[in-house]
Amino acid sequence: MVITEELKSIYPFEAKYFEVGDHKLHYVDEGIGDVIFLIHGNPTWSFYYREIIKNLSTKFRVIALDHLGCGLSDKPDYYEYTLANRIHHLTSFINSFQLDKYSMMVHDWGGAIGFGHATNHPTKIHKMIILNTAAFLSTKIPFSISLCKNRFFGKFLVENLNGFCLPATFMTTTGKLSPLVKSGYLGPYQNKKNRKAIYEFVKDIPLDSKHKSFDTLKTIESKLDLVQCPKLVLWGGRDFCFNDHFYRQWQSIYPDAKFKYYENAGHYVIEDEKSDTLQMINDFLE
Repeated sequence: MVITEELKSIYPFEAKYFEVGDHKLHYVDEGIGDVIFLIHGNPTWSFYYREIIKNLSTKFRVIALDHLGCGLSDKPDYYEYTLANRIHHLTSFINSFQLDKYSMMVHDWGGAIGFGHATNHPTKIHKMIILNTAAFLSTKIPFSISLCKNRFFGKFLVENLNGFCLPATFMTTTGKLSPLVKSGYLGPYQNKKNRKAIYEFVKDIPLDSKHKSFDTLKTIESKLDLVQCPKLVLWGGRDFCFNDHFYRQWQSIYPDAKFKYYENAGHYVIEDEKSDTLQMINDFLE
């Protein structure tokens, strides 16, 4: 994907790369100060956090990674895109900075990946910000996701027909995204080859104990209480995927966290509630 001059107007960051095995992971590293890692989900990339990066980097060092197969990172055809491997990538990446303390922000499948790291390094997590995500087992899956996960035609739907990335540009927000923002979300996934990891993300959702990622997610869930840092939960109430069931689960797991529920925001909560979420995040980190 080429970052056009027009796209640079809203995503103006220098591209940096981290090598994991034979592959390169793209990331953004902006600002100076205490570090916060931003962990995206599916089918987004660091572009989802563009306003967060611009805002926080005036006071903090903000680092946003593109998972393998996503955004501007390499997109290998033959790779085992599993939760365990993604946690390994994230941990290798974070450890390369040799930090004693850092904060994290997680969204969507980034919750499982981020907490996969955090539950293994709980004393290093300074603060945690949770945005419409899960890091625990659940059999609740919306019909639209189950279609994409279907073993008979899900792969064709997601990879050939762009049946995941494209709907995400209008199903994830209550407000309408601009054409430029839509192009930013869709840019890395313009052909079948570049959508392989998008399908693999959906395929990797563990719904029963036979799934290869079931034990990984079960272990994360069992260790969530080890992450005892202050937490902020910002939640879009009109999320078609991570609905109120998941919000209540977080309330149960972390009753002492600070919660803010946006009744009219969707899954991409920081798109629908940019000003207020930025203010809440600034206040929490300071």
